[in-house]
Amino acid sequence: MEVQQFYYDNKIVKNFLYATMLWGVVGMLVGLLLAFMFLFPNLTDGISWLSFGRLRPLHTNAVIFAFVGNAIFAGVYYSTQRLLKARMYSDVLSKINFWGWQLIIVGAAITLPLGFTTSKEYAELEWPFDIAIAVVWVVFGANLIGTMIKRRQRHLYVAIWFYIATFVTVAVLHIFNSLELPVSAFKSYSVYAGVQDALVQWWYGHNAVAFFLTTPFLGLMYYFVPKAANRPVYSYRLSIVHFWSLIFIYIWAGPHHLLYTALPEWAQNLGVAFSVMLLMPSWGGMINGLLTLRGAWDKVRTDPVLKFMVVAITGYGMATFEGPMLSLKNVNAIGHFTDWIIAHVHVGALAWNGFLTFGMIYWLIPRLVKTKLYSTALANFHFWIGTLGIIMYALPLYVAGFTQASMWKQFNPDGTLVYGNFLETVSEIMPMYWMRAIGGTLFLTGMLIMVYNIIVTIKKGSAVTDELAEAPALQNVSKSRTAGEGWHTWLERKPIKLTIYATIAILIGGIVQIVPTIMVKSNIPTITSVKPYTPLELEGRDIYIREGCVGCHSQMVRPFRSEVERYGEYSKAGEYVYDHPFLWGSKRTGPDLHRVGGKYSDNWHLNHMYDPQSTSSGSIMPAYQWLVKNELDKSHTETKMRTMVKLGVPYTEEEIANAQQHMLEQGTQIEKNLYSDPDFAETYEADKQAGGEDFIEMRNREIVALIAYLQRLGTDIKVQDLDEVSTTEN
Repeated sequence: MEVQQFYYDNKIVKNFLYATMLWGVVGMLVGLLLAFMFLFPNLTDGISWLSFGRLRPLHTNAVIFAFVGNAIFAGVYYSTQRLLKARMYSDVLSKINFWGWQLIIVGAAITLPLGFTTSKEYAELEWPFDIAIAVVWVVFGANLIGTMIKRRQRHLYVAIWFYIATFVTVAVLHIFNSLELPVSAFKSYSVYAGVQDALVQWWYGHNAVAFFLTTPFLGLMYYFVPKAANRPVYSYRLSIVHFWSLIFIYIWAGPHHLLYTALPEWAQNLGVAFSVMLLMPSWGGMINGLLTLRGAWDKVRTDPVLKFMVVAITGYGMATFEGPMLSLKNVNAIGHFTDWIIAHVHVGALAWNGFLTFGMIYWLIPRLVKTKLYSTALANFHFWIGTLGIIMYALPLYVAGFTQASMWKQFNPDGTLVYGNFLETVSEIMPMYWMRAIGGTLFLTGMLIMVYNIIVTIKKGSAVTDELAEAPALQNVSKSRTAGEGWHTWLERKPIKLTIYATIAILIGGIVQIVPTIMVKSNIPTITSVKPYTPLELEGRDIYIREGCVGCHSQMVRPFRSEVERYGEYSKAGEYVYDHPFLWGSKRTGPDLHRVGGKYSDNWHLNHMYDPQSTSSGSIMPAYQWLVKNELDKSHTETKMRTMVKLGVPYTEEEIANAQQHMLEQGTQIEKNLYSDPDFAETYEADKQAGGEDFIEMRNREIVALIAYLQRLGTDIKVQDLDEVSTTEN
């Protein structure tokens, strides 16, 4: 049999590894800054692009798509070539994948702090970037599948299965969740509204965790753990069960993020059922990973690579036990909207994704530069300081979450809330936020130690851009099953069929959940008193989105006695039919705002945004002073309304034509409300006299639009109006 010589492309792997370390440091630095902003809310006062609401999506995107994303590409490009005994299908596609992904990250780093955001969690980037992500992702998939077709290895190893599932599922999730109508170059509205938007978003959001933060890392686990331990994977049969059950079940679990919300009950229950089932395949993967180390535990004690990988797999097991547990309704009622969720997310992100990435880097770099790691002692120190960082980050937030849930739900004997002031909860958990910041500092310190260790290792090594390899050509791949060949063994040499079957497996759950919710309009009963936002309220809503208010405030009152007592009547599906996008939120750092309309005066809202501590002593909300100073841009209002009409919002041509006049009238009324306050009037007059030609009338400032929106929230219905709920279609 003729043996062919070829070269592995190591340069693309190294490029992705370097990008992983760079963006990891950047993403974690932003996260640490955010942690300290809980302790020092005025840390970046007056700098709009450094405000908490704008930096939070930058942190999540940088860690998920820049740090973890580049690590995925590095691991996939390295392992795929060796598992398939072939260079990547196209060096050009590899370069497009790398540089395209980096340009998207840079674009995100620029636009998110500037306030260009869709507000949809893990999908905040605006429509031009959504298109770019889809293109680059298809390039990656084409390169991956092309390499499978020209491979020299007959069967596809389990890691490749997970790479295939990752490619097809992320493509489907991203495209359907990112369907939006553009208004301008960096502004769009989701084609879905309210409940439907929430379901599609968390179908995406949960499965972004599943198929971007989990399945590719399981593939990397199946490759790098056996390599590092020099042991075969524990069970081939378990890997088959693990793969197919995981990708089929995972896709159904998204609705568990929306329990006790306005989502139809049947969809919530489906999410719960499949989330509980998800425990079995998840732990099957953990068991397969840990038992691969059987007979290698002596090596674990001395090898930092294996230490990182053991804790990573253990962290995966902990997070995937906790996820199904949090999907149980009685547990979700406690944990949702609290810091418990933040702890849960970071156990997965820091331990599973972070530590597996660190282990992979420590294993790969010495092999890519043909030398030993500069310092095993530093790597071991990184492991211990990183582990301590995870513990000091997560444990206090679990305590904070339980504290929040307990305080929110306590009643006095007379039926009133024990802690009626939301800020009492905030004050109670400040020590936990201090510990979280210390834990994050330790984790980042470990990352910086790794970067130093790797840089020195690279300097003393030698660059091998193209690594010589040899393998016999693949011949006579039979189309039909041979005698005694198992069905799955046959499938493993059919990459196209495997891709198709994986696609079918992941589509079933999405179709069953999403199509009825979108197509069957009776799932979302119309409330006749609910009307579209006025032009000024629409502009105010866009400012609310721009400033990232959804990151700290929910707009979903759940049907609990404690929430109804605190916030008002629980939220109904029909109230959100004109909300493109939905703004239900996933964390309450501040109180729910769905019934805030009319609760406070216009002047209170202005003062609260300008200096939160002046109205709410002990508040950790940062100031948004630029909203009081900035002139409202009304140049796109009519375009926004016409876009909304295309999405089904019933604005008339007359309303659109008179939008500017309506905004002026509503803004003038709010200005009068503000001016009627003696304290405000004095400040306003001084501002007017000092402003000269540059003076902007209050009615034309951004704060007035935001006040208009906030005062509208929850005012369309009253309890007695609920008898008027119509079952007619939207």
